[in-house]
Amino acid sequence: MSDDVRRQLNQLQPQISLDFGAEIFNKALILLEGKVINISGKRLEQLGFTLPCKDLDLLPQIELLRETNYDMVKLDRFVSSTEPNLTFDQNLVYGKILKAVDDEREAIFFLDASGGTGKTFLFNLLLAKIRSNRQVALAVASSGIAATLLESGRTSHSMFKLPLDIGRLETPVCNISKGNGLAQLLQTTKLIVWDECTMAHKTILEALDHTLEDLNNSDKLMDGVCVLLAGDFRQILPVIPRGTPADELKACLNDSYIWHCVEVCKLTTNMRVHLGGDDALGEFSAQLFNIGEGKLPVNNKLISLSDNCGSIVNTEDNSLQKVYPNIHKNYLLHQWLKERAILAPKNDTVDHINQLLLQNFLGLRLHS
Repeated sequence: MSDDVRRQLNQLQPQISLDFGAEIFNKALILLEGKVINISGKRLEQLGFTLPCKDLDLLPQIELLRETNYDMVKLDRFVSSTEPNLTFDQNLVYGKILKAVDDEREAIFFLDASGGTGKTFLFNLLLAKIRSNRQVALAVASSGIAATLLESGRTSHSMFKLPLDIGRLETPVCNISKGNGLAQLLQTTKLIVWDECTMAHKTILEALDHTLEDLNNSDKLMDGVCVLLAGDFRQILPVIPRGTPADELKACLNDSYIWHCVEVCKLTTNMRVHLGGDDALGEFSAQLFNIGEGKLPVNNKLISLSDNCGSIVNTEDNSLQKVYPNIHKNYLLHQWLKERAILAPKNDTVDHINQLLLQNFLGLRLHS
């Protein structure tokens, strides 16, 4: 931890070569104590560690340092090269968010964007634009996979210190104390981008609202911070253990008291079709959208897909051969592998398919 503190300070002030010393070690102890208090509620001295001296805490907080230490030249280059590639609807949302940040008015937006419309592309451009102006923009997501797609993204639980049993709390709040590094970071934040928020319990967003208002003793929604939410209500909704469909709907974001203040924006242009000009891909995208909207006719709880939606195979072996032809010759071609995937609803099925493919790597015969 001391090495991390020294390295980040050297990045912040490259003209000064810092070496290990009492202040750096003390800062590491303060960071360690903060983590221990979050986990166990105990001070370091209760666990036999040296008690840090707060008087020596003259170094900037590590959280704020992490979110302000960016290469401005690289960010400016990325923004200038990416802005011309925005589609018409992306550009509308882009301008609306930047204006809300510049005006410093309280604004919460929800980006209704189905897969392939360039949501992540727009997010990373917004983050780069705000950060290039030396302002703080936080990127979070409800799942770890979605967080990795955002520049410096983290999960919402990691960033905001959310309780794991937040759905059971009457007045949920984040585990953030006034005066600590994360509190200082949130007090200077101009934009929060939150992806996949539709799969999070509504009380998570309400906890962030309560915390932001408490940190600055404010009565503004989200303390006036511009918040951009995104997700797709056609996909995964909050999971309520042993809950009914009514419980899941009640836990959704659009059932929160915050929702009436949310401005909904939409992305409709499919980027893969827009850039590739593939009409077949456009038809497939439209079919997926109609399935999500419930527009396809239902017969005995079943929907019928058109013949151009895909190829039907009769056996498991045929499906593997269809997706991965001659895999024993092509498995070393990384680009060839990146263009192929088999999706399955259960992990057991995924493990089974992986095992069959691995056997084929070795030249073994595929079997069920």
